[in-house]
Amino acid sequence: MQDIWDDLLQWTEAGRAFALARVVRTWGSSPRQAGAAMLIGQDMQVAGSISGGCIEGAVIEEALQVLKDNAPRECHYGVADEKAWSVGLSCGGEVSVWVEPHWAFSAPAIWQELRACVAQRRPAVLLTRLQSALPLLVEAGGRVIGDWGSLTQAASKAGLEAYQQRENQLVEVEGVPIFVQVFPRPEQLLVIGAGHIAIPLVQFARALDFESIVMDPRRVFASQVRFPIPPHQLLAEWPHERLSSWDLNEDTYAVLLTHDPKIDDPALHLLLKSPVAYIGALGSRKTHARRCERLQEAGFSPEQIARIRGPIGLDIRARTPAEIALSIMAQVVATRRAPS
Repeated sequence: MQDIWDDLLQWTEAGRAFALARVVRTWGSSPRQAGAAMLIGQDMQVAGSISGGCIEGAVIEEALQVLKDNAPRECHYGVADEKAWSVGLSCGGEVSVWVEPHWAFSAPAIWQELRACVAQRRPAVLLTRLQSALPLLVEAGGRVIGDWGSLTQAASKAGLEAYQQRENQLVEVEGVPIFVQVFPRPEQLLVIGAGHIAIPLVQFARALDFESIVMDPRRVFASQVRFPIPPHQLLAEWPHERLSSWDLNEDTYAVLLTHDPKIDDPALHLLLKSPVAYIGALGSRKTHARRCERLQEAGFSPEQIARIRGPIGLDIRARTPAEIALSIMAQVVATRRAPS
C-alpha cells in the first residue's frame, strides 16, 4: 500500500468515499504479491494496481458494488475461473482480493494513527479481519489502537510476529482469517565516505528502495555535483558526530568506504554498539585485519568485530567502482532477505 500512499492521503483529505482492494493471498505465479493495493472511487477513478492489469476490471466491478452495499467481500481469481480467463489472468496463478469501503471516516482514530506512524517513521502493522469488522493497528512497540474484544491480544501477537518477518501475510487466529499488512520504517543505506564507489552505490540504493544517506567530512567529496542521482541526504560532517544522535535501528545498513581509520573507526565504535542489520567496510584483507586489531584494542569482543563484513561485498570478481558497488548491494540485499 506504500506505493499508493500519496493517493490515499489525497483521497481521504478530499472526503470522498472509495473502496480499497488488496491482494490478501496468492498461489502459483500470481502477478503481484500480498499487500498490493488499488483505490476505486464511485466515479470509477482508480489509483494503484493489484495485478498489473489482468484482473483490475473485474475488481472495479466488485468495488462499485461494495460501495453501494457498504459490505466488504473477498474475491478469488484463478486460471480455472472462467471470469478470470476473460479478464486475462492466464499466468498460471491465483489471487484472493479483499475489497472494502475505506475506513478513514468510520475509524478516524485508527486512520490518523496510521498516518502518524508513516509520517514519523514508526513501524506498525495493520490487521484486517476478513469479515465486516474495523481494522486493528499495532505499533512495533506493542501499542494497540482499536478493539477486537477477546481476539485483540492474540491478533496483536500474530501481527508483531509478521512484522519481525517484514512480510504481508494472511494468518489464522482462533479460527479467524486475518490479513496482516506491514508498515516498516524506510530501510536506510548509511554510506560513510563519498568517494567514487559511493556514486553508483547510491544509484543502486535508489533503484532498490533504500533511503540513502552519505556522510563524509571531506567537502571535496561530499558535493552534490558529483552525484548524477543524488542521495536523500549528503552530509559534509564527521560521521561519528552525526551518528551519536542518529536512529541506528534494525532497518539500517551501514557501508564504510573510506578505509581511513580517522573517519571509519569512530563510526564503527558507534555502529558496533547498535542493532543495525548490516555493517560492511571497504579494504583488503590486510586492511581489515589491522582494522580488527584496532577495534580489539579499543575493547570490542571478537563476536562484535565479526559483525563487520570485510572485505565488503559478495565475491563477483568486481574491479570497477560500479562492479564493487553492485557486489556491496548484492550483499546488503542478501542480508535484507535472509530468514529472521
